[in-house]
Amino acid sequence: MKVNQWTLGLAAVGLVTMPGLVVAEEASQHLLTALSSTTISGFVDTSANWNLGSGNANTPAIPMNGAGKQDGFNLNYVQLTIQKPLDAQDNWAAGYRVDLGYGDDLTTFGTVTGTSGIKQAYVALRAPVGNGIDFKMGVFDTIIGYETFERVNNPHYTHSYGWGIEPTSHTGLLASYQLTELVGVSAGVANSTTPVINNRTHLGTGLGVGHAESYKTYLGSLTIKAPESWGFIAGSSLYAGVINGVGTAAAATASQNYYVGTTLNTPWAGVKVGAAYDYAGNNGFAGIAGTHANTIAGYVSIKATEKLTFLERVEHYKDSTDRTGTTTAGRPSRIVALTSTLQYDLWANVISRLEVRWDHQADGNGRAFGGGANGADRRNALLVAANVIYKF
Repeated sequence: MKVNQWTLGLAAVGLVTMPGLVVAEEASQHLLTALSSTTISGFVDTSANWNLGSGNANTPAIPMNGAGKQDGFNLNYVQLTIQKPLDAQDNWAAGYRVDLGYGDDLTTFGTVTGTSGIKQAYVALRAPVGNGIDFKMGVFDTIIGYETFERVNNPHYTHSYGWGIEPTSHTGLLASYQLTELVGVSAGVANSTTPVINNRTHLGTGLGVGHAESYKTYLGSLTIKAPESWGFIAGSSLYAGVINGVGTAAAATASQNYYVGTTLNTPWAGVKVGAAYDYAGNNGFAGIAGTHANTIAGYVSIKATEKLTFLERVEHYKDSTDRTGTTTAGRPSRIVALTSTLQYDLWANVISRLEVRWDHQADGNGRAFGGGANGADRRNALLVAANVIYKF
């Protein structure tokens, strides 16, 4: 330990003790070492929405874009991420990640009941088994889906209906393993399909409420990438995942989520296409029919210049029991949606988007959108939105 002359003088007259200084300095060095590889990042997500036509009490069931965000300016979400990623060169690497959020969108995500708190927090570990197994233990984002909760990582401002029928988060343990350079798998076990942190499915009161303490939710996924020898398809990816479990103690039967998605490169530089299929359902119980919903979506991304990108999404949504809340209760609901987004990166670290979205009620069950005091009066909803996100 290096000690300066001033400290030596204090020690000589008994004002400080050398062992105490050694402990203090060692603790300080340990803290600095632990923090040296910790990073802090995040983003601020804002928007302005305009719904064409007067009376917008009945809006499409677009996730995180309800009536409260229409025809005005919005602070959507603020996230601060503190993490230590796993060291790629360390066979026994350890790290962590904590996502702290604020905004109305966090309520929809569901890990907390309010507008501020923890979105994600887990310990990351690696064990030198085979090619190395990476673990997450704690609260982590769901393993399925083409889109993510954070708009900063999505091609569009508004979310798809597919994202709306997927779980968002789990409290549990997830293991990931690269079988080869091109093939990866993950498997996990969680408390439930519900995002509430530390949620349990065996707690509850009343006859028949609650599952066995051993009842858990199970997750699995497979990722395949195209090899370099496949020409322009090289680097494209195929992803499939499944989640099976229940959300609450009162849920009588398990629900299932199935997902398949792909992102493909094309012969044209800067042009990519994607597709996603989502299914969510349960088997019903006690003579009550099960429910289900499914979506098919297609994506196109055209990078016209270094700063300018055009993005398109077309989606078909269908469910068995009005899961969107846009038609008469109990009747099937079918919606077609088209989203066009222009993204222009004018400022450094800023994502700026202009988006037009059209939602069409395609099931013929009355009129689902628009209206106010006199009720819904339209089968079509048109949204124009500006989205500005600063990343740090």
